[in-house]
Amino acid sequence: MTAPTDEHVDVPEAPGITDPDPTAVQTEAPATDPAAYLRGYHLTAAVRGATEMTKGAGYVLSRALRQTATPGRNSRDARRWWRLVLGRRRPRWHNEHEIVFETPIARLRDFSQGSTDDVAPTLVLPPQAGHDSCIVDFQPRQSQMMVIREAGLTRAFTLDWVGATRATSTSTIEDYVAVVDRAVEHCRSTTGHDAVNLVGDCQGGWLATIYAALHPEKVNTLTLAGAPIDFHAGETPIGASSRVMTQRFGQLPYRAMVAAGGGVMPGAFVLGGFIAIRPDAEIAKHVDLLRHLDDPEAIARYEAFEDWFKHTQDVAGTFYLWLVEHLFAGNELVAGTLEVGGRRVDMRDISCPLFLLGGATDHITPPVQVFAAADHVSTPADQVTRRTAPGGHLGLFMGNQALRHEWPPLMAAVAEHSRRG
Repeated sequence: MTAPTDEHVDVPEAPGITDPDPTAVQTEAPATDPAAYLRGYHLTAAVRGATEMTKGAGYVLSRALRQTATPGRNSRDARRWWRLVLGRRRPRWHNEHEIVFETPIARLRDFSQGSTDDVAPTLVLPPQAGHDSCIVDFQPRQSQMMVIREAGLTRAFTLDWVGATRATSTSTIEDYVAVVDRAVEHCRSTTGHDAVNLVGDCQGGWLATIYAALHPEKVNTLTLAGAPIDFHAGETPIGASSRVMTQRFGQLPYRAMVAAGGGVMPGAFVLGGFIAIRPDAEIAKHVDLLRHLDDPEAIARYEAFEDWFKHTQDVAGTFYLWLVEHLFAGNELVAGTLEVGGRRVDMRDISCPLFLLGGATDHITPPVQVFAAADHVSTPADQVTRRTAPGGHLGLFMGNQALRHEWPPLMAAVAEHSRRG
């Protein structure tokens, strides 16, 4: 079983990273028997994994038997392939920006690049589920931050979540809301605008929603992409596994993982869960790498994605266990019973323009979980925009399809709400 979180690999631009079978994405209510759903899902995943293993073995054998492939060439290719598979580097940010402030749990990065445009500032809250926040600036020309700027939202900022340590393992939801508020206050003071455009990707989406409900006067627009707002809508392997475990064992399995990490949820555990969800994708991308050993561009794409995906960072244990109890299990955000810092989080306090983006084959956060936000806020219907991008989860944030065709019109619409007068 996988730990609850909100990322997975389905980025078409990386070799072997394919979107899940659309039949795996359900839009109806969760199954009454999540254990049966999981058995069926994992059986299908095992079959897909075995199929990819068979394809890979067949390709390796045919490659070895080709007349042009000498034993020496095969040996060199094998060594090179292993170096590429195992040789990971720390992922990095790519486009010009500066770090404005840094706390033990987050940094604020300013991508305004000297802009003084009179436009409401835009603050991105990236995913926070065991990977680096640089997903929002994945490549020089594959960057959510640059798409935001190109839409006219030139006063662009993003938080950058710092991996948890033992010193920060007890960070709470209140600590994360506080650091968002500090970032918002910086954006407001440096641009002279009273409110910011909040953009929340995945986990950053429910955090942005909580903040917007607590501080609606500081939020100009709210954009949510691949963000689980109604955690119980639709059926997903992560949702089903969390329901099974909490029904049978309460929080014991999650507490055990946090204890094993010395107070943090190890990013390596999260990564293992992602791979277990789609073992066929993990196998396919490495076989595809072997097919493209003579293609420098394909290798560069593979390395860029693997550097980001395999470089994990830990999540604060207290924060993680709160997430499991109150959101994954309790679904308290849409139930209207969530409390943060002694205050009830009421989504009806949100009335700003709302922009929602889901992935058609996203089986981590199906569109129904994102679009549910519109049913719980006070935003007028004519100020709610819904878009469905082809593809899966991570492709919403780093995929060329979404960055070229889905984000630009959304951000252009946000920009229309961001100029004075």
